[in-house]
Amino acid sequence: MDFYLTALLQGFCFTGIAFGIYISMKIFNIPDITTDGSYTLGGVVTGAMLTHNQPGYIILPAVLLAGALAGALTGIIHTKLKINALLAGILVMTALYSVNLTVLGRSNLPLLNVPTIFSVVNFINYPNQNSLVVLLTLVMVLTLIIGYLLKTDFGIAMRATGNSEPMIRALGVNTDRMKITGLAIANALTALSGYLMVQLQGFADISMGIGIVIVGLGSVIIAETIINWLRITSVWLNLGLVMAGAVIFQFVLAFTLNIGVDANLLKLITAVFVLIIVGLPRLTGRTA
Repeated sequence: MDFYLTALLQGFCFTGIAFGIYISMKIFNIPDITTDGSYTLGGVVTGAMLTHNQPGYIILPAVLLAGALAGALTGIIHTKLKINALLAGILVMTALYSVNLTVLGRSNLPLLNVPTIFSVVNFINYPNQNSLVVLLTLVMVLTLIIGYLLKTDFGIAMRATGNSEPMIRALGVNTDRMKITGLAIANALTALSGYLMVQLQGFADISMGIGIVIVGLGSVIIAETIINWLRITSVWLNLGLVMAGAVIFQFVLAFTLNIGVDANLLKLITAVFVLIIVGLPRLTGRTA
């Protein structure tokens, strides 16, 4: 039971990444590889500031700002220098490796006897159950904030930029600014996942973000498959399914390990699972 509870906790931690990928790829149609670097950036900033006894009300804004700056830099390179979005993300991700290593000061930083959000905020005396309540509360608040944002005039302009850039530009919207802002928001959410995961697992590692984009992508694909099957148009339901997709993705990996599959094959299984989810609508004739 604890095995699947851990998967549930990790799924909630990865909700930020799923929301970030949803914004960058599904709203703006931009494949943003900055995710790998900004996730680690959120983690190392959290680890470094926690070990220097910084208060939580300073750490969280610092993490969001760091992720937003990384995303904005990718957006600026893509829009102002006219460089392919995929390449722009790779360039920033590569640069962030050195930044993350400099911030962390070492390749791995344990958070021994360091107070975290899960130890400071106490709803229940049992650690795992308390972490679940804390994460569920944070994820619900995050979902409400993003849902409200996407339904404002600014959010509608963001969605219109991805759907029909020439049309929204003709209406006087600065689409370059929209893309930069959107990528900043997406990577701030990704950094938030790093902030949560480091405190949940108790250490920050320089390689923690390698391949993490597949987690967010898999979560969004699961949600998109359900959305297309049920023909859901509600923004709130879309976000709820993206959150559920992050949890389902972790449950699938947990089930794979639980039945005795070699952990060395986990990345392969992850790739195959995402491939099946991507190909399933086409195999059944239900394309988006």
